[in-house]
Amino acid sequence: MLWDKEDFQIVEVFDGCWSGKAMENIIIISLIWTDNRLQTPMYFFLSNLSFLDILYTTVITPKLLACLLGEKKNMSFDGCITQTYFYFFLGTVEFILLAVMSFDCYVAICNPLRYTIIMNIRACLLMILGSFLPVLVPTIVVTRLLYCSKEINHFSVACIDTRLTEKINFLLSALVILSSLAFTTGSYIYIISTILHIPSAQGRQKAISACVSHITIISIAYGSNIFVYVRLNQNHSLDFDKVATVLITVVTPLLNPFIYSLRNEKVKEVLREAMNRIMSLVLRKT
Repeated sequence: MLWDKEDFQIVEVFDGCWSGKAMENIIIISLIWTDNRLQTPMYFFLSNLSFLDILYTTVITPKLLACLLGEKKNMSFDGCITQTYFYFFLGTVEFILLAVMSFDCYVAICNPLRYTIIMNIRACLLMILGSFLPVLVPTIVVTRLLYCSKEINHFSVACIDTRLTEKINFLLSALVILSSLAFTTGSYIYIISTILHIPSAQGRQKAISACVSHITIISIAYGSNIFVYVRLNQNHSLDFDKVATVLITVVTPLLNPFIYSLRNEKVKEVLREAMNRIMSLVLRKT
């Protein structure tokens, strides 16, 4: 099989993004779980987000690379349905987790004196367990369709009327995405309102900078998902949908570690100390 330069460049880009994301998230999880200074609810949620990003990209990227590199670019129906389930399941968990993280931020800024009481270990564990509740309905709906083509580009190639399916998917997507977006937006409105009343200009600027970074990544995540899933007519602009899906599965998980963790001063401090310890051990051995 002959490959041109563009094919290899595409594979290298996706492979580099996937490997880089996995490495970033593994480093973040390791730092949070091994350093006592990061044993707080905020970093606990960040470690779960990093773990989720690893799973989310692993569901899609390995098969994508296999299809790009291999001569056979097909996938079994069972494999497709399994991938669909985990894709929607992990995507739903991420939206719920983003809402939980916005609530954690709200409590930390708007109710700092009660933070340790509200965000106790039991509450954090219940929030995480609640985020990982399984979501089977979208996958069950898709499996009930009969497809006319061996190449499934979208469920619009089904042999039956899909209008009911589209309405169910629309309602489920709207329920998950818009409800979590409303909760997240409400939390950040209260957060920004509180920040604006901070007397120190330096403290106010630092807090606003952190919020702007968070709002940026939330805007990308929610905007691309709303564009793809929260609309009644799913049969048009499939090419644009695929571009938006790349944002969902590649760009957003790639930005998450930088926005939420690696820009954090305490995480950077712990990372520098860990690198110094590693360098010291290496120099001793040499």
